[in-house]
Amino acid sequence: MNHREEFTAQDRAHRRRRRRTALAVAAVAAVASTTAAAWAASPGQAPDAASAAPAAVAPYLYNGWGNPPDPGEVMDATGVSWFTLAFVLDSGNCSPQWDGSRPLTGGADEQTVKAIRAKGGDVVPSFGGASGAKLEQSCGDAKALAGAYQKVIDAYGLKAIDIDIEGDAYNDPAVQQKTIDALKQVKADNPGLLTYVTFPSDQNGPDDSMIRRAAESDFEADSWTIMPFDFGGEGQNMGELTKQATDGLKNAVKGAYGYSDDDAYRHSGLSSMNGITDVNETVSTDDFETILDYASQHHLSRLSFWSVNRDRPCPGAYPNDDTCSGVTQEPWQFTGIFARYQG
Repeated sequence: MNHREEFTAQDRAHRRRRRRTALAVAAVAAVASTTAAAWAASPGQAPDAASAAPAAVAPYLYNGWGNPPDPGEVMDATGVSWFTLAFVLDSGNCSPQWDGSRPLTGGADEQTVKAIRAKGGDVVPSFGGASGAKLEQSCGDAKALAGAYQKVIDAYGLKAIDIDIEGDAYNDPAVQQKTIDALKQVKADNPGLLTYVTFPSDQNGPDDSMIRRAAESDFEADSWTIMPFDFGGEGQNMGELTKQATDGLKNAVKGAYGYSDDDAYRHSGLSSMNGITDVNETVSTDDFETILDYASQHHLSRLSFWSVNRDRPCPGAYPNDDTCSGVTQEPWQFTGIFARYQG
Protein backbone atom coordinates (compact mmCIF):
# COMPACT_ATOMS: atom_id res chain seq x y z
CA MET A 1 0.00 0.00 0.00
CA ASN A 2 1.11 3.54 -0.76
CA HIS A 3 0.01 5.94 1.98
CA ARG A 4 2.06 8.96 1.00
CA GLU A 5 -0.92 11.26 0.40
CA GLU A 6 -2.72 10.06 3.53
CA PHE A 7 0.35 10.51 5.68
CA THR A 8 0.84 14.03 4.34
CA ALA A 9 -2.62 14.95 5.59
CA GLN A 10 -1.92 13.23 8.92
CA ASP A 11 1.35 15.13 9.22
CA ARG A 12 -0.47 18.45 8.92
CA ALA A 13 -2.92 17.39 11.61
CA HIS A 14 -0.19 16.13 13.92
CA ARG A 15 1.75 19.37 13.48
CA ARG A 16 -1.21 21.28 14.89
CA ARG A 17 -1.32 18.84 17.78
CA ARG A 18 2.24 18.19 18.74
CA ARG A 19 4.47 21.17 18.28
CA ARG A 20 3.69 24.73 19.30
CA THR A 21 7.19 25.92 20.01
CA ALA A 22 6.25 29.53 20.65
CA LEU A 23 4.89 28.59 24.07
CA ALA A 24 7.31 25.75 24.86
CA VAL A 25 9.57 27.77 27.15
CA ALA A 26 6.71 28.84 29.40
CA ALA A 27 5.31 25.31 29.57
CA VAL A 28 8.67 23.80 30.48
CA ALA A 29 9.17 26.35 33.21
CA ALA A 30 5.87 25.29 34.75
CA VAL A 31 6.95 21.66 34.75
CA ALA A 32 10.24 22.56 36.40
CA SER A 33 8.46 24.20 39.32
CA THR A 34 6.35 21.11 40.03
CA THR A 35 9.03 18.43 39.61
CA ALA A 36 12.32 19.90 40.75
CA ALA A 37 11.92 18.89 44.39
CA ALA A 38 10.67 15.38 43.72
CA TRP A 39 13.90 13.54 42.89
CA ALA A 40 15.21 11.06 45.41
CA ALA A 41 16.05 8.05 43.23
CA SER A 42 19.07 6.94 41.23
CA PRO A 43 18.96 6.79 37.40
CA GLY A 44 17.44 3.61 36.06
CA GLN A 45 15.56 2.77 39.25
CA ALA A 46 13.15 -0.11 38.59
CA PRO A 47 9.45 0.27 39.39
CA ASP A 48 7.79 -1.70 42.15
CA ALA A 49 6.37 -4.66 40.22
CA ALA A 50 3.82 -5.39 42.95
CA SER A 51 2.12 -2.01 42.69
CA ALA A 52 3.01 -0.55 39.31
CA ALA A 53 1.33 -0.95 35.94
CA PRO A 54 3.62 -2.66 33.42
CA ALA A 55 6.09 -0.75 31.26
CA ALA A 56 3.82 -1.53 28.30
CA VAL A 57 1.48 1.16 29.66
CA ALA A 58 3.34 4.44 29.21
CA PRO A 59 1.09 7.28 28.03
CA TYR A 60 2.74 10.23 26.32
CA LEU A 61 3.67 13.25 28.42
CA TYR A 62 4.86 16.32 26.52
CA ASN A 63 6.80 19.00 28.35
CA GLY A 64 6.89 21.35 25.36
CA TRP A 65 3.21 22.20 25.14
CA GLY A 66 -0.27 21.66 26.54
CA ASN A 67 0.08 22.71 30.21
CA PRO A 68 2.04 19.60 31.28
CA PRO A 69 0.67 17.96 34.42
CA ASP A 70 2.65 16.92 37.47
CA PRO A 71 3.46 13.25 36.76
CA GLY A 72 3.46 12.45 40.46
CA GLU A 73 -0.14 13.56 40.77
CA VAL A 74 -1.11 11.35 37.82
CA MET A 75 0.77 8.38 39.28
CA ASP A 76 -0.93 8.76 42.65
CA ALA A 77 -4.37 9.07 41.08
CA THR A 78 -4.15 6.23 38.56
CA GLY A 79 -1.45 3.71 39.48
CA VAL A 80 0.36 4.27 36.19
CA SER A 81 4.12 4.14 36.65
CA TRP A 82 5.70 4.73 33.22
CA PHE A 83 5.45 7.66 30.81
CA THR A 84 6.55 8.10 27.20
CA LEU A 85 8.29 11.48 27.11
CA ALA A 86 8.08 13.40 23.83
CA PHE A 87 10.05 14.32 21.74
CA VAL A 88 13.80 13.94 21.17
CA LEU A 89 14.87 15.79 18.00
CA ASP A 90 18.05 17.01 16.33
CA SER A 91 19.51 20.25 17.65
CA GLY A 92 22.01 20.26 14.78
CA ASN A 93 24.78 17.95 13.61
CA CYS A 94 22.91 14.81 14.70
CA SER A 95 22.85 15.96 18.33
CA PRO A 96 19.79 14.91 20.36
CA GLN A 97 17.89 17.36 22.54
CA TRP A 98 14.32 17.61 23.76
CA ASP A 99 12.36 19.31 20.97
CA GLY A 100 15.75 20.00 19.44
CA SER A 101 16.24 22.89 21.86
CA ARG A 102 16.20 21.72 25.49
CA PRO A 103 19.24 19.93 26.97
CA LEU A 104 19.14 16.26 27.86
CA THR A 105 20.44 16.99 31.36
CA GLY A 106 20.10 19.91 33.70
CA GLY A 107 16.67 21.06 32.59
CA ALA A 108 12.99 20.44 33.23
CA ASP A 109 12.94 17.20 31.24
CA GLU A 110 15.59 15.59 33.40
CA GLN A 111 13.71 16.84 36.46
CA THR A 112 10.60 15.09 35.14
CA VAL A 113 12.53 11.84 34.73
CA LYS A 114 13.86 12.10 38.27
CA ALA A 115 10.43 12.91 39.68
CA ILE A 116 8.89 9.85 38.04
CA ARG A 117 11.72 7.59 39.20
CA ALA A 118 11.50 8.98 42.72
CA LYS A 119 8.01 7.49 42.90
CA GLY A 120 9.13 4.10 41.57
CA GLY A 121 8.32 4.68 37.90
CA ASP A 122 10.35 5.10 34.74
CA VAL A 123 10.29 6.66 31.29
CA VAL A 124 10.42 5.87 27.58
CA PRO A 125 11.87 8.79 25.60
CA SER A 126 10.23 9.14 22.19
CA PHE A 127 12.35 10.12 19.20
CA GLY A 128 10.73 11.85 16.25
CA GLY A 129 7.07 12.78 16.09
CA ALA A 130 5.27 14.58 13.31
CA SER A 131 7.42 17.69 12.94
CA GLY A 132 10.78 19.24 13.67
CA ALA A 133 14.28 18.10 12.72
CA LYS A 134 14.20 14.34 13.09
CA LEU A 135 17.43 12.53 13.91
CA GLU A 136 16.30 9.69 11.66
CA GLN A 137 16.49 12.06 8.70
CA SER A 138 19.33 14.39 9.65
CA CYS A 139 21.92 11.91 10.95
CA GLY A 140 24.17 10.92 8.06
CA ASP A 141 24.08 7.17 8.44
CA ALA A 142 22.94 4.35 10.71
CA LYS A 143 26.11 4.50 12.82
CA ALA A 144 25.61 8.20 13.53
CA LEU A 145 21.92 7.66 14.30
CA ALA A 146 22.72 4.80 16.67
CA GLY A 147 25.21 7.10 18.38
CA ALA A 148 22.52 9.74 18.87
CA TYR A 149 20.17 7.17 20.38
CA GLN A 150 23.00 5.97 22.62
CA LYS A 151 23.60 9.46 24.01
CA VAL A 152 20.04 9.53 25.35
CA ILE A 153 20.22 5.95 26.59
CA ASP A 154 23.39 6.75 28.50
CA ALA A 155 22.09 10.07 29.83
CA TYR A 156 19.19 8.35 31.60
CA GLY A 157 20.21 4.71 31.96
CA LEU A 158 17.20 3.74 29.87
CA LYS A 159 15.32 0.46 29.70
CA ALA A 160 13.18 1.40 26.68
CA ILE A 161 13.00 3.82 23.74
CA ASP A 162 10.24 4.74 21.30
CA ILE A 163 10.81 5.72 17.66
CA ASP A 164 7.80 7.72 16.45
CA ILE A 165 8.27 7.74 12.67
CA GLU A 166 5.70 9.58 10.59
CA GLY A 167 5.15 11.54 7.39
CA ASP A 168 8.17 12.14 5.17
CA ALA A 169 10.44 10.13 7.45
CA TYR A 170 8.25 7.03 7.25
CA ASN A 171 7.65 7.43 3.52
CA ASP A 172 11.40 7.45 2.71
CA PRO A 173 12.73 3.88 2.26
CA ALA A 174 16.28 5.05 2.96
CA VAL A 175 15.24 6.61 6.28
CA GLN A 176 13.34 3.46 7.20
CA GLN A 177 16.42 1.33 6.53
CA LYS A 178 18.74 3.71 8.36
CA THR A 179 16.45 3.61 11.40
CA ILE A 180 16.25 -0.18 11.34
CA ASP A 181 20.02 -0.56 11.06
CA ALA A 182 20.56 1.93 13.88
CA LEU A 183 18.10 0.09 16.12
CA LYS A 184 19.83 -3.21 15.39
CA GLN A 185 23.09 -1.68 16.59
CA VAL A 186 21.45 -0.18 19.69
CA LYS A 187 19.87 -3.52 20.59
CA ALA A 188 23.23 -5.26 20.22
CA ASP A 189 24.95 -2.66 22.41
CA ASN A 190 22.22 -2.57 25.08
CA PRO A 191 20.99 -6.09 25.88
CA GLY A 192 17.47 -6.08 27.24
CA LEU A 193 16.60 -2.62 25.94
CA LEU A 194 12.98 -2.48 24.77
CA THR A 195 12.52 -0.94 21.33
CA TYR A 196 9.12 0.42 20.32
CA VAL A 197 8.44 1.63 16.76
CA THR A 198 5.35 3.85 16.43
CA PHE A 199 3.73 4.90 13.13
CA PRO A 200 0.33 5.83 11.61
CA SER A 201 -2.36 3.47 10.38
CA ASP A 202 -5.41 3.19 8.15
CA GLN A 203 -8.66 1.84 9.52
CA ASN A 204 -7.71 -1.63 8.24
CA GLY A 205 -4.12 -1.54 9.45
CA PRO A 206 -0.84 0.16 8.56
CA ASP A 207 1.36 0.25 5.51
CA ASP A 208 3.68 -2.70 6.14
CA SER A 209 6.82 -1.50 4.34
CA MET A 210 8.90 -0.82 7.45
CA ILE A 211 7.80 -4.04 9.12
CA ARG A 212 8.78 -6.06 6.05
CA ARG A 213 12.07 -4.20 5.71
CA ALA A 214 12.88 -4.87 9.37
CA ALA A 215 12.12 -8.58 9.03
CA GLU A 216 14.35 -8.80 5.97
CA SER A 217 17.10 -7.12 8.01
CA ASP A 218 16.72 -9.54 10.96
CA PHE A 219 15.54 -6.80 13.31
CA GLU A 220 12.69 -7.56 15.72
CA ALA A 221 11.01 -4.66 17.46
CA ASP A 222 9.61 -5.41 20.87
CA SER A 223 6.47 -3.64 19.74
CA TRP A 224 5.27 -2.40 16.38
CA THR A 225 2.84 0.26 17.56
CA ILE A 226 0.19 1.91 15.40
CA MET A 227 -1.63 5.20 16.01
CA PRO A 228 -5.24 4.23 15.19
CA PHE A 229 -6.74 7.70 14.82
CA ASP A 230 -6.70 10.64 12.41
CA PHE A 231 -7.82 8.12 9.81
CA GLY A 232 -11.31 9.26 8.88
CA GLY A 233 -13.28 7.79 11.76
CA GLU A 234 -15.51 10.78 12.53
CA GLY A 235 -18.97 9.59 13.59
CA GLN A 236 -17.83 5.97 13.84
CA ASN A 237 -17.12 3.70 16.81
CA MET A 238 -13.45 4.36 17.52
CA GLY A 239 -13.16 1.40 19.90
CA GLU A 240 -14.17 -0.99 17.12
CA LEU A 241 -12.05 0.81 14.52
CA THR A 242 -9.04 0.55 16.83
CA LYS A 243 -9.54 -3.20 17.12
CA GLN A 244 -9.91 -3.50 13.35
CA ALA A 245 -6.74 -1.51 12.66
CA THR A 246 -4.72 -3.46 15.25
CA ASP A 247 -5.89 -6.75 13.77
CA GLY A 248 -4.48 -5.43 10.49
CA LEU A 249 -1.19 -4.66 12.23
CA LYS A 250 -1.11 -8.18 13.64
CA ASN A 251 -1.57 -9.58 10.16
CA ALA A 252 1.27 -7.43 8.80
CA VAL A 253 3.62 -8.52 11.59
CA LYS A 254 2.61 -12.16 11.16
CA GLY A 255 3.16 -12.02 7.42
CA ALA A 256 6.57 -10.38 7.68
CA TYR A 257 8.02 -12.57 10.43
CA GLY A 258 6.11 -15.82 10.09
CA TYR A 259 4.86 -15.59 13.67
CA SER A 260 1.78 -17.37 14.94
CA ASP A 261 -1.25 -15.16 15.60
CA ASP A 262 -0.41 -15.15 19.31
CA ASP A 263 3.22 -14.16 18.76
CA ALA A 264 2.21 -11.50 16.25
CA TYR A 265 -0.20 -9.90 18.72
CA ARG A 266 2.52 -10.01 21.38
CA HIS A 267 4.75 -7.95 19.05
CA SER A 268 1.93 -5.51 18.25
CA GLY A 269 0.77 -2.45 20.16
CA LEU A 270 -1.33 0.66 19.83
CA SER A 271 -1.17 4.28 20.86
CA SER A 272 -4.59 5.93 20.79
CA MET A 273 -5.65 9.55 21.25
CA ASN A 274 -8.01 10.36 24.10
CA GLY A 275 -11.04 12.52 23.45
CA ILE A 276 -11.55 14.56 20.27
CA THR A 277 -8.84 13.91 17.69
CA ASP A 278 -7.33 16.29 15.14
CA VAL A 279 -9.96 15.25 12.57
CA ASN A 280 -12.98 15.28 14.94
CA GLU A 281 -13.09 11.60 15.75
CA THR A 282 -14.24 10.98 19.32
CA VAL A 283 -12.43 8.44 21.50
CA SER A 284 -14.42 8.12 24.72
CA THR A 285 -13.66 6.51 28.05
CA ASP A 286 -16.01 3.69 26.98
CA ASP A 287 -13.83 3.22 23.89
CA PHE A 288 -10.80 2.96 26.16
CA GLU A 289 -12.56 0.21 28.12
CA THR A 290 -13.20 -1.61 24.83
CA ILE A 291 -9.56 -1.18 23.81
CA LEU A 292 -8.35 -2.38 27.23
CA ASP A 293 -10.42 -5.55 26.93
CA TYR A 294 -9.09 -6.17 23.43
CA ALA A 295 -5.47 -5.58 24.48
CA SER A 296 -5.89 -7.94 27.44
CA GLN A 297 -7.43 -10.64 25.24
CA HIS A 298 -4.53 -10.55 22.78
CA HIS A 299 -1.66 -9.65 25.17
CA LEU A 300 -0.52 -6.64 23.17
CA SER A 301 3.05 -5.53 23.77
CA ARG A 302 2.15 -1.86 24.23
CA LEU A 303 -0.90 0.19 25.22
CA SER A 304 -0.34 3.94 25.13
CA PHE A 305 -2.06 7.16 24.08
CA TRP A 306 -1.59 10.83 23.25
CA SER A 307 -1.61 12.25 25.86
CA VAL A 308 -1.63 12.71 29.64
CA ASN A 309 -1.64 16.47 28.97
CA ARG A 310 -5.14 15.99 27.49
CA ASP A 311 -6.44 13.65 30.18
CA ARG A 312 -8.74 16.07 32.00
CA PRO A 313 -12.11 17.71 31.35
CA CYS A 314 -12.21 21.07 29.63
CA PRO A 315 -13.28 24.02 31.82
CA GLY A 316 -15.28 25.40 28.89
CA ALA A 317 -15.41 24.85 25.15
CA TYR A 318 -12.89 22.40 23.73
CA PRO A 319 -9.87 24.52 22.79
CA ASN A 320 -8.03 21.91 20.65
CA ASP A 321 -4.74 22.87 22.27
CA ASP A 322 -3.81 19.58 23.99
CA THR A 323 -4.77 20.82 27.45
CA CYS A 324 -7.96 18.74 27.78
CA SER A 325 -9.85 15.98 25.98
CA GLY A 326 -13.08 17.65 24.89
CA VAL A 327 -15.23 14.78 26.21
CA THR A 328 -16.98 14.05 29.49
CA GLN A 329 -14.48 12.53 31.92
CA GLU A 330 -12.92 12.72 35.35
CA PRO A 331 -9.32 13.98 35.65
CA TRP A 332 -6.84 11.30 34.56
CA GLN A 333 -9.66 8.84 33.77
CA PHE A 334 -8.18 7.65 30.47
CA THR A 335 -4.84 6.99 32.15
CA GLY A 336 -6.54 5.09 34.96
CA ILE A 337 -8.28 2.79 32.48
CA PHE A 338 -5.12 1.80 30.64
CA ALA A 339 -3.20 1.57 33.94
CA ARG A 340 -5.26 -1.56 34.69
CA TYR A 341 -3.59 -3.39 31.81
CA GLN A 342 -1.45 -6.30 32.93
CA GLY A 343 -0.12 -7.54 29.61
